[in-house]
Amino acid sequence: MFKSIRLSLLAGCIATVCQANAAPAGDLPLMPWPQQVSRPAAEGSLVLDNSVSIKISGDKLDGATQRWRTRIAQQTGWQLQPAQANPAKPTIDIHIKNAVDPLPKLGSDESYTLSVTADGVQLTANTRFGAMRGMETLLQLIQNGPQNTSIPFVAIKDVPRFPWRGVLLDSARHFIPVKDILRQLDGMAAAKFNVLHWHLTDDQGWRFASTKYPKLQQLASDSDFYTQAQMKEVVRYATKLGIRVVPEMDMPGHASAIAVAYPELMSAPGPYKMERHWGVLKPLLNPANEAVYKFADTMVGELTAIFPDAYLHIGGDEVDDTQWQESKPIQAFMKQQKIADTHALQTYFNQRLEKILEKHHRQMMGWDEIYHPDLPKSILIQSWQGQDALGAVAANGYKGILSTGFYLDQPQSTAYHYRNEILPQGLNDVDRITKADSAQSWYFSMPRLKGKPVEGSFTLVNNEMAWRGFIDFKGKSRRAVRDIEWLSPTQVTFTVDTWMGETRPVVTVDKDKLSGYFLVGNVRYPATGQKLDNVPDGVQPVVPTAEQMNNILGGEAALWAENISAPLLDIKLWPRAFAVAERLWSTEDVKDIDNMYQRLQTIDAWTTVSVGLQQHTAAVQQFTRLSGTADILPLQILAQAVEPAQYYTRQHLKFQAGNYHHFEPLNRFADALVAESSQVRAMDGWVDKLIADPEDSNSAESLRHTFTRWQSNTPDVLALIDGSYPLKALKPVAEDVDKLAGIGLRLTDLVAKQGTLSEGERDDIQKQLDKAAQTRDEVIIAAVYPLQKLLRASVK
Repeated sequence: MFKSIRLSLLAGCIATVCQANAAPAGDLPLMPWPQQVSRPAAEGSLVLDNSVSIKISGDKLDGATQRWRTRIAQQTGWQLQPAQANPAKPTIDIHIKNAVDPLPKLGSDESYTLSVTADGVQLTANTRFGAMRGMETLLQLIQNGPQNTSIPFVAIKDVPRFPWRGVLLDSARHFIPVKDILRQLDGMAAAKFNVLHWHLTDDQGWRFASTKYPKLQQLASDSDFYTQAQMKEVVRYATKLGIRVVPEMDMPGHASAIAVAYPELMSAPGPYKMERHWGVLKPLLNPANEAVYKFADTMVGELTAIFPDAYLHIGGDEVDDTQWQESKPIQAFMKQQKIADTHALQTYFNQRLEKILEKHHRQMMGWDEIYHPDLPKSILIQSWQGQDALGAVAANGYKGILSTGFYLDQPQSTAYHYRNEILPQGLNDVDRITKADSAQSWYFSMPRLKGKPVEGSFTLVNNEMAWRGFIDFKGKSRRAVRDIEWLSPTQVTFTVDTWMGETRPVVTVDKDKLSGYFLVGNVRYPATGQKLDNVPDGVQPVVPTAEQMNNILGGEAALWAENISAPLLDIKLWPRAFAVAERLWSTEDVKDIDNMYQRLQTIDAWTTVSVGLQQHTAAVQQFTRLSGTADILPLQILAQAVEPAQYYTRQHLKFQAGNYHHFEPLNRFADALVAESSQVRAMDGWVDKLIADPEDSNSAESLRHTFTRWQSNTPDVLALIDGSYPLKALKPVAEDVDKLAGIGLRLTDLVAKQGTLSEGERDDIQKQLDKAAQTRDEVIIAAVYPLQKLLRASVK
């Protein structure tokens, strides 16, 4: 049903207004952007007052009218007049064509049409699910303007691009109270997500109560677990919002919590104790032990009694096979069963598990590692390994969803997640070298703070002064690069989105040697290398056929909780998740970055008022704790210049310090920060405008105002830092922000007056920028990078 709805709407969309409104999306405060938006030539609006009324016909949505009235009251500040039971001329008239089972399913019809005219609001949907999605669009359109509260005249036809649009919440690493989960469900509904993927078990904790295996919650939860009644409450609440709940019980790895409670199920005898460290750990369930399958059968039975969704996630990722390799009974079992290796042993385990799920009328879902041709096509693969792995799954007839590029626990720019196209893309011959081309290839090695260095090569191709290029990371498919810029005859930079985040090498290629750094997100990683004699052979991306692409059902944002506790949840998830929601809902060509950021800023405010999300409240609470006073403005101003270190830098720094564990306090300044500084992003725009037009006085004044504010803030923020031990490590950061502000004022004036620096002055400032760019107390002074642009413009 979903596919036919999507195709029919898009077919009509192409011939009308949809494409014109798709890229950029438009100026209405909507996110995700609808498939088709039409505004009348004579713009107007429907003025609202506190007599606003809602009528629902065609299906009974228990509690929905009151819930939406409450939202309208929160957005307007009004005390609404009492609700009418059946208003004759409702302000908002909702007609649902078909009454369906209230339980949302994969492929439930979420299409709707919305019309706002002088006669009122008409919202029509085939099912309750479309009505719910349409109401979120309508609530976003309610605007408190200069004269009144109104809704602009508009006609919208809408349907999601993908049927699976999820958010993964990790309750295993850091427990999340039910009230916080319910609030995230409100946010998910507002963003039109329709799946809560609930990660309930892992090495560090078993988080749901079992009646048949009670030692799981008694011994392996630190008393932080959900009762069956609480889990049913979450399912009921999600169902009212049109959201499915898919539980995850991780097997056969990530099983240290099971080992604590029932060591007899494991592949090694133990003894075991509660695991406090993060990472890939050794305890594995024993596939040769029939008691393991009895355990799995019982657990699946208990979960299916609570979670009605057709899918159950079995994890299946990151299996360290050491215990299987070292166990003589397991090796004997493999020989007896003619199982070739441990990968085949995991497949054997999954085959047994799939039969158990089938018995309980559930379909298996798991991470990339469960994929195997011996499993039925009914399974669903969730990919953390990327579009190539997902493409291979789809090409072989299996269903899949994408999570790579949507890991919101990593502090990354919203633009990075927004650019992350779900469907695999080809190279469009960017790597085809012709006789007219001049190509140079360079090997690079980029050591990381943890794990092996990142190695590979990049190739830059010149044709009649136009540059293009591609990059080959070891073990991964070839990617096109963008924004190639030669900063000098021997220094080059370009940008590519990788599994690590936005990656921007800034390297000197002098003679046969490469040196410099890779900017991964906002963190510099040193790189070395040498020139290659030939363009290397690369691995082409896996691109399924158009028909096979239909096997890709959507994706999920993931919020893993090693570095996130409940008080930080909203800060890390919202509003960035709306960009992921738009990538999953809207057409592929809705991708204008600046337009997205403009709408996201409005949505950020809307969610705090209408939805009740707490990203701003939580940040204020964290800053207040850090400062020890209600006067947190100095910390808020400092936060304008800095960002948390991106990629996995913070995790790797904790690992190096021996602090990568459950008891590491998440109480730093970095923990209170959003993933990226909107002020630095604004600065970057002002810098670009000023460089393009030195007479742009507005941009120059905006920069001066910002730098002056940062300088004026220095005494106050240093006083707070001196009085709070959790802030002590920030002192050199605050001092460098002060110095950078002074540099910024000077460089702004130079560019505006088209002056230049001497070579010595340039080198001195460059050294100061390089020093300020280092990671300290897990933060980066992101303002370094717009200043770097000003510096380059000052020496040309």
